[in-house]
Amino acid sequence: MKSSQTYIDLEDKFGAHNYHPIPVVLAKGAGAEVWDVDGKKYYDFLSAYSAVNQGHCHPRIIQALTQQASTITLTSRAFYNNLLGDYEKFITEYFGYERVLPMNTGVEGGETAIKLCRKWAYKIKKVPQNEAKIIFVEGNFWGRTLAAISSSTDPSSTTDFGPFMPGYQIIPYDDIPALELALQDPNVAGFMLEPIQGEAGVKIPADGYLKKAYNLCKAKNVLFIADEVQTGIGRTGKLLACEHENVKPDILILGKALSGGVLPVSCVLSSHEIMLTIKPGEHGSTFGGNPLACAVATEALKVLKEENMIENAAKMGDILRAELNKLKSKYNFIKLVRGRGLLNAIVIKESDKINAWDICIKFAENGLLAKPTHGNIIRFAPPLVINEKQLLECIAIIDKSLSFFA
Repeated sequence: MKSSQTYIDLEDKFGAHNYHPIPVVLAKGAGAEVWDVDGKKYYDFLSAYSAVNQGHCHPRIIQALTQQASTITLTSRAFYNNLLGDYEKFITEYFGYERVLPMNTGVEGGETAIKLCRKWAYKIKKVPQNEAKIIFVEGNFWGRTLAAISSSTDPSSTTDFGPFMPGYQIIPYDDIPALELALQDPNVAGFMLEPIQGEAGVKIPADGYLKKAYNLCKAKNVLFIADEVQTGIGRTGKLLACEHENVKPDILILGKALSGGVLPVSCVLSSHEIMLTIKPGEHGSTFGGNPLACAVATEALKVLKEENMIENAAKMGDILRAELNKLKSKYNFIKLVRGRGLLNAIVIKESDKINAWDICIKFAENGLLAKPTHGNIIRFAPPLVINEKQLLECIAIIDKSLSFFA
């Protein structure tokens, strides 16, 4: 096998430079652990941005994958296949919705939600043609397509990529008065947000924000759209993060862990009224709803509940935050600990001597993989299968690594 540096050099020479990875080269994964090409073991505290909630290479999901892959993988939607109907019935009942539109990536789910919202606005709400508006919040992240970055307030996402999508309005996050003001426009069709902002650094709104925002949308006949691509599927200690405030979105976007990290699978869930506004030929995807994805996603959702991963995420998350707060008291450069379930973050007081990137490099040296976001924030999001013994080992690694900077 090639050396780690050889693999890194190959990517540097032949690939686009649109990522800046931690310099480890992974070759194997199982549960909450991964191994590099040299055989060194690490705990995975990123979970592929929450795509690997069920753990790396979960045996039941891999079995579903291999069994289906040897039968038929793709038919396109030009024909019916023998798995899609069962999958659609299963996932709508699982999440309590009437209809589903299957796609592949999370950002496709977001694009689908926006198209549905606009179509509903013109067909049902009777907004004048091409006048529909969708409200977003500052700090959001749902991908890097032009439609996604048009809602972004991050210069690294937007600089040199304009012009941007019209019909968007961006307001502050966790700001009910700002939402009330924006909703006075009768042409507003939808309000789209993450219930917890992941890429922004695990930002959690004030208690009651989601419920108040939902009620305001209902009063103005505006669709409440939840981007739960990163926060859903058990990550926050509930099946969906919106459940912490008993909110059921009008449009729900899911992805990432919908396949347990095995292949790209996403979907949008909604009602008969909203979903059936889109007619044949108006939206779709060659791979959306393919038999392989249906088999894998069904099994990925089954193991989540049958193996009590949601409950484990809540329990392990409580332990993790308690231990991280102890470390906050120990190391004065930790400014803040925040999170819910197993979606957590620490905020670092950056200085000339310490920064989040260097801390993550030290974590990797000591056998734990995490990644900074927005400069001074480090996310801690291990697979939901992690047990208490493993978690405490990880706390010890974090402590040891932080002590280097004390």
